[in-house]
Amino acid sequence: MYTVTDPATGELIEEVPNSTDEQVQAAIDRVHRGYASWRSRPVAERARIVARAAELFAERSDELAAIMTLEMGKRINEGRGEIGIVVDIFNYYADNGPALLADEPLSIKGGDAVITKGPIGPLLGIMPWNFPCYQVARFVAPNLVLGNTILLKHASICPRSAAAIESVLRDAGVPEDVYVNTFASSKQIPAILADPRIQGVSLTGSEQAGISVAADAGKNLKKSVLELGGSDPLIVLDTDDLDETVKAVATARMRNCGQSCNAPKRMIVLADLYDDFVDRLTKRVASVYLPGDPADPETKLPPLASVAAADEVAAQVETAVRQGATLRTGGHRIEPGAYLEATVLTDVTPQMDAYYEEIFGPVVIVFRAETEEQAIAIANDSPFGLGASVWGTDPERGRRVAEQIEAGMVYLNSAGGSQADLPFGGIKRSGMGRELGPAGIEEFMNKKSIRL
Repeated sequence: MYTVTDPATGELIEEVPNSTDEQVQAAIDRVHRGYASWRSRPVAERARIVARAAELFAERSDELAAIMTLEMGKRINEGRGEIGIVVDIFNYYADNGPALLADEPLSIKGGDAVITKGPIGPLLGIMPWNFPCYQVARFVAPNLVLGNTILLKHASICPRSAAAIESVLRDAGVPEDVYVNTFASSKQIPAILADPRIQGVSLTGSEQAGISVAADAGKNLKKSVLELGGSDPLIVLDTDDLDETVKAVATARMRNCGQSCNAPKRMIVLADLYDDFVDRLTKRVASVYLPGDPADPETKLPPLASVAAADEVAAQVETAVRQGATLRTGGHRIEPGAYLEATVLTDVTPQMDAYYEEIFGPVVIVFRAETEEQAIAIANDSPFGLGASVWGTDPERGRRVAEQIEAGMVYLNSAGGSQADLPFGGIKRSGMGRELGPAGIEEFMNKKSIRL
């Protein structure tokens, strides 16, 4: 079943049956059938439809935000903000897609050539629950402009978001056989990827989900893009306003109740600032991030997406403390619902599970570094490599540190984030491939060389 359970109360709202094998096959038939006509439409026409989708997402912002609040507990204002970036993404590819798909002349030995840029065929998208609309947008918008067709499997707790997104795209003019939502189960994914008509897969999700999908994609020689977990470091070199830095760090970590792959999760602070930083951060987390109704705009700490998710994060905190970490504040479950107190941990060492694992919830871990070099070493001592950020008053020093960090993205004096025109993605166990920006339209592109 796909289920809607209010994480603020634990109340079961709705159950939606999984698609049958026959329904999944029919969905594959549809996106295969729709591909020939969609790819043959002029790029400008596809771009106009994507631009219309942006308008409809903006018009339905309140409706979509309310759905996300009910399904996974997102704060209502953060839901509206998520739709804002969705609109930006659709507009970016509508505006820039035709230029990004223009032929590329190439001078070669003995003559000339041209590289044409076209689609490769029907694609499978496997989407997560933490950003139900944004994650879909960054996969779907560029590929619709490019000319690929989409079979979309959303997270099992987001059936209403899945249906609402399909409705927006249909009303924008995306044909019924070009974007098809399926309530497939994870057990049906291998068969979908084995189907010769599916040409690629994009997954945003957990590390284990990525391993499984990558194995099935590789076995069937299908292109894959994987955006997986992260344990992003945030290095504080110095500051001329510690209170503002602490506020920005806390805001970034607690965004989406800590359930962001590219949120800063490991704060690495140089020794001369460490004690003061930890003291102010602990006081802010304990006093500002108090649990409340996610539908209330004044709430700062909503529930996690599910009781299971809250229990898992609470268990990770408990294990860290048992292994010797210092619990500065928080760490306890709050019932009913999927609430967890906002938490600060220090004194985490490489011998502890929390040092290397991703904690996907409202938990801040702060490390002390004696030198800039040690800060960089701690930042890179991770199996993940999604994003990172460096804070300081000297731009040249910040860039020098940024260039030494092993990550797909580094931000200076801002704690991560996402924007339509900037490529997004990681290295190491954070996945492979890029989304957004010019790179986002190239992952499932056929760059065909034609020798003239």
